[in-house]
Amino acid sequence: MKVLCLVTDAYGGRGGIAQACRDVIDAICALDYVKQIDILPRRRADPPTGIPMKAHQHAERLGRIAYATGALRAARNRPDIVFCNHLYMAPLAAFVAYMSKAKLVIQLHGIEMWPVPSPIRRRAIERADFLWCVSRDTRARALAHADIKPERAIVVNNGVRPEFVPGNRAAAKQRFGTANEITLLSLGRLDPRERYKGHDRVIGALPHLITCCPDLGYLIGGEGEDRSRLEALARQRGVASHVRFLGNVEARELPDLYRAADLFALPSVGEGFGIAFLEAMACGTPAIGLAIGGATDALADGELGACVAEVDFAGALQSALTAPRPNPDQLSAAVHARFGRAVLRERVAQSLSLAFASNICDASSLSEHRSIRPLENHDADASPGISIL
Repeated sequence: MKVLCLVTDAYGGRGGIAQACRDVIDAICALDYVKQIDILPRRRADPPTGIPMKAHQHAERLGRIAYATGALRAARNRPDIVFCNHLYMAPLAAFVAYMSKAKLVIQLHGIEMWPVPSPIRRRAIERADFLWCVSRDTRARALAHADIKPERAIVVNNGVRPEFVPGNRAAAKQRFGTANEITLLSLGRLDPRERYKGHDRVIGALPHLITCCPDLGYLIGGEGEDRSRLEALARQRGVASHVRFLGNVEARELPDLYRAADLFALPSVGEGFGIAFLEAMACGTPAIGLAIGGATDALADGELGACVAEVDFAGALQSALTAPRPNPDQLSAAVHARFGRAVLRERVAQSLSLAFASNICDASSLSEHRSIRPLENHDADASPGISIL
């Protein structure tokens, strides 16, 4: 089978959506019956690395007309699957899939589904053979906003990569200058449009926290135009000496950054999932977030990380900072068991097997195919055999 990926960005892209896209493409590449993947990114990115052997990532196409033209040209290769990683590009993906007579898979991340989609985008997701929703919350919103059969909306949680594991914590703290402090960490784009991530909520809690933990330091990783506002807020609160902005953190530095922290905090009110929660906990660092949106999936409803109401965040943050540190190896193992790469690959394989069962193997051998194992049902409104976790 051939797959055409119409994506915002993938290999070379930054941020959670780009990472989620790469993880899904890696999972598709792992399927024996997938022979070729064409990736057409829309945004300019860093030089791409780690592209699988089966995949070819074309140069980015800037502008709507250029991108649509590139997508139609790529469709001449007659793909069997069109994969779209963002709702905003779904109408184009639906048209390309229709013209190619291909199956359509759309990945939904979260906040783009919070408002009611425009009619053209709603029709596109209703046209999809499968919606891969990164969380239960995203799935619920998709079902509420569009006429979709529940069995076609499947939760395919974001995964965590194998390099996120506990390591030499003392060396990591020395590297990031946190050896002599209790370190709180947040990571995410500092974009004025993404203030829902809650950096200012953490800064607002610092004056009280510092009275309890005078050696507290707050690291903020990420870049964006909202940095100056947050810096001003830290000065206004009198905590500027306790807050350090790291700017963009390279992917290779992330595991050590998480290891250097005592607690990862992201009190977001608009998170579609929250890959950073997984990465921090997989490195052995406890995490805290709000019981809002998709963060509840990443924190496993409080089983893996603290998941609290917004009004309780400041108190819960103090309790988390002073609580005994969990066993890092046990925390990491639990995260990888629930969200590891093998789990993501199995979920993708099962979904595509349901869509292409007749193409993959004949009826007599269908039940023996490794990816046809029945899925557990975790939600009463899901159809039998379709997992939503």
